[in-house]
Amino acid sequence: MLKDVSFSAVVAGFIAVLVGITSSIAIVFQAAQALGATPAQTTSWVWALGVGMAVTSIGLSLWVRQPVLTAWSTPGAALLAGTHGVSLSSATGGFIISAVLITIAGASGLFERLMGRVPVAIAAALLAGVLTRFGLDAALAVHGDAWLVGTMALAFVVGRRFWPRYAVPGVLGAGIALAAASGRITLAGVQWGWAQPVFVMPAFSLQSAIGLGLPLFIVTMASQNLPGVAAQRAAGVTAPVSPVIASTGLATLLLAPFGSFGLNLAAITAAICMGPEAHPDPKRRYVAPVAAGLFYLVVGLGGGAVVGLMAAFPHALVVAVAGLALLGTIAGALSQALVVEKHRDAAALTFLVTLSGVNLAGIGAPFWGVVAGALALGVQHFRAPVRPAP
Repeated sequence: MLKDVSFSAVVAGFIAVLVGITSSIAIVFQAAQALGATPAQTTSWVWALGVGMAVTSIGLSLWVRQPVLTAWSTPGAALLAGTHGVSLSSATGGFIISAVLITIAGASGLFERLMGRVPVAIAAALLAGVLTRFGLDAALAVHGDAWLVGTMALAFVVGRRFWPRYAVPGVLGAGIALAAASGRITLAGVQWGWAQPVFVMPAFSLQSAIGLGLPLFIVTMASQNLPGVAAQRAAGVTAPVSPVIASTGLATLLLAPFGSFGLNLAAITAAICMGPEAHPDPKRRYVAPVAAGLFYLVVGLGGGAVVGLMAAFPHALVVAVAGLALLGTIAGALSQALVVEKHRDAAALTFLVTLSGVNLAGIGAPFWGVVAGALALGVQHFRAPVRPAP
C-alpha cells in the first residue's frame, strides 16, 4: 500500500471528512438532544460514529482495493432530531432494529439485485443531481464572501492549468491561508479532551420498531445507500454491493449501544475520493478513503475537540472547497447521464427531481429521482406483448 500513497489522495480524504463533518454535525447534536442524551452521551455518539466510519472505510477499501467511503446517515439524524417522546434507551433499540434490517438487505443480496435494475444513465443523473447542489452553494457563497471564494476559485483554475493533480490541495491551502490571515479561524470554542464511550442499555418495543427502527432503515437505504452505490458506479468502482452494505449494518449493530444510529455508504464525500483529483490512476484512489478513515478515527477519539476544530473553519471556505473539488465529478456524471439518447429524457428528469431536494413521506429526493426516472423509462420504452395470431 505504501507505494500507492500520494499527497493528493491524503488531501482528498481530509477534504471528504472536513465537508462531511462540518456540513451535518449540528444535525447529529440536535438528534442526540431530542432523545435526551447527556453531554457525555453526545460525545459518545461522536466516538461511536467516528470509530465506525473509520473501521468500515479503512477495512472495506483495503479489502477490495477500491475507494469505499462510509458516513453517518444524515437523513437518519434529521429523522431523530424531529422525534418527540422517545427515550434514549428505546431509540437505541430502534438503532439496533434498523441495523439488523440493513444487514439482512445486504447479506441477502436484495439491495444489490434492486440496484442491478437501475440503468447507468439514471445512476449518473442521480449522482449529478446530488452533487450539483454543492456546486451551486459554492457559487452562491460569493454573495457573502466574494474575496475568499474568488481567491479559492482562482487558485483552482490556476492549479488545473499548471498542477492539475494538486489543484484541490491548492484550493484548500489558499482558503486556509486567507482565512487565517484575516483572523477568521477561531479556536476559542474548542473543548480539549478525549472522548469516552458510554453504554446505553437498549429497550425494545413495537413502538420503537415501527416508529423509529423501520423509518430509519428506509431513509438510510433510500437516501444514502442508493446514491452511494450510484456514485460508485458512475466512478467505475466495482466493489461488491452486498457484503459492503452488510458490513455497514454489522458495524452499526455493534456500536449502536454507544450512539451509532446509522452507518452507510457515502455519496457526496465519496465522490471527492473517487475522482481524478484523488489520483489520476483509478487503482490508487483507494488510498483516499483509507486516509479519510484515519481522520475519522481522530474525530471519534478526539470527540468534541476535533469537531470544534473543524467548526472553526469559515462556512464559505468549506462550501467552496466542496464545490470546486466536485466540479470534475459533476461534469463527468452529467456527460455519462446524457450520452445515450434513448435514456436522455429519463436521466434529465432524474437529475431535476434529485436536485430539487423534494422530500415526500420522510424520504429524500435521491429516491424520488430514481422513481421519476424509472417511470419515464417505463412509459417511453413500454411495449405491449405481441399476441399470437389466431
